[in-house]
Amino acid sequence: MPERRPHVLVAGVSARALAESAAGAGYRVSAVDAFGDVDLRAVADVVHLRRDAGTPFSPPAAAAAARGIAAELVAYTSSFENDPRAVAALARGRTLLGNPPAVLEQVRNPLALMRALRARGFATPATRASAPPSGTDGGRWLLKPRRSGGGHGTLPWRRGRRVPRGAYLQERIDGVPGSLVFAADGRRALPLGLSRQLVGERAFGAHGFRYCGSLLASSAAPLFERQEELLERAAALAAAVTEAFGLLGLNGVDFIARAGVPLPLEVNPRWSASMELVQRATGTSLFGIHAAACAGRLPPAPRRSGAGIHGKAIVFARREIVVPGGRWAGTRIADVPHRGERIRRGHPVCTVLADADDGAGCLRALAASAAEIYRATEPRTRGAA
Repeated sequence: MPERRPHVLVAGVSARALAESAAGAGYRVSAVDAFGDVDLRAVADVVHLRRDAGTPFSPPAAAAAARGIAAELVAYTSSFENDPRAVAALARGRTLLGNPPAVLEQVRNPLALMRALRARGFATPATRASAPPSGTDGGRWLLKPRRSGGGHGTLPWRRGRRVPRGAYLQERIDGVPGSLVFAADGRRALPLGLSRQLVGERAFGAHGFRYCGSLLASSAAPLFERQEELLERAAALAAAVTEAFGLLGLNGVDFIARAGVPLPLEVNPRWSASMELVQRATGTSLFGIHAAACAGRLPPAPRRSGAGIHGKAIVFARREIVVPGGRWAGTRIADVPHRGERIRRGHPVCTVLADADDGAGCLRALAASAAEIYRATEPRTRGAA
C-alpha cells in the first residue's frame, strides 16, 4: 500500500512558490490565493478566491474559504503576517507550520521591533507613531502602513501631514535595500541567503518604493559593499529577533545596507519572495527546512551548487491588458496567468527568472525578459507598424 503523503494547506496573496516548495518536499498541497496561476494549479488543488468564491483576496476571506479543506497542516505567506486573527482562524483544527498569532502581534509592531533591537545594541532607523517635534526635518521621514508589504503604500512624509492610526513614520536612509532569509527554531537562527532587493525599477513597471524582485548574493560576485561584514551583521540581527520574539520556521529581515551595516526596516515572519532563489541555488526544498525548524530542529545550511547570481523580478502591468494565448513568453517565467485573464494596470502579470555571472548581467537578463512580456501582452498603439 503506498505511503500516505502529509497534506498541507498553504495560503497567501501569491502561494505558488510556497506550494512548489512543499510539493518538492513530498507534501500533498492545497492552496488558497489571489491568483490561481497556471503553475500553482500544476502542484496544488487550488481555491482561487475571486474565481471560485466570488470575493477579493483578504486573509479573513482566505481563512473562511479554507474551512472545508481537510488538511492536517497549514502554512501561510504574505499577507497573513498582518492579520493574526486570520492566522488563528486558518490554523483552527490544523497544525500550524509558522509563527503563531501572538508572535506576529509583537514582531510586526515596528515600535516594539526597534525597541528590542536597540536594547540589544543594534543601530536602527528612527521609528515613531506620531509626527516628530517641530524643527526637525520633515523630508527625512517615510510614511508606512502597518498592514502592508513590499513597499506598497509607502510615501514620503511632509510636515503638517497627519500620521494615521494604521501607519507609522520611519527615518529615510540612504543605502542599498537588502534582505536576509533564515530559519529559526524559537531560540536560534540559521542564515540561508542574502539578497539585494529590487525596488521601484521602471523596467518592471514598478515605481516609488514598490518591491519588484531580488538578486541572491554570492561571495564570488558581491552585490553589496563589504558584503562579508554585512552578512555577519545581518546574521546577528536574525539571531537577535529570533531570541527576542521566539520566531519559528522561515523568516526574513529587510534592511538598508550602508558600509557593511544592515539597518533593519522590518521582519517578514513567513515565506518571502527571495526564498525560491535560495532553492534554485542549492537544489534544496526550503519547505522541508521550514517544517523541521517549526518542530525545533535546525538542519545544516544547504550548500550552493554554483557561484553565479540568481534573480527574479515581478513584471507589473503598465496598462490594462488581456493575457494572450499561445506561447507569449519564454520558459523562464513563473506565476503564469491564464489565457484571456484581464490584468489591471499596476497589478502583477508574472514573475521572470534569470541567472548570470554577476548582478549587472542578471538585472539586464531580467529586464530583457520583462521587455518580452510587455511586447507580447500590451496592445499595439493604433497606427503603429
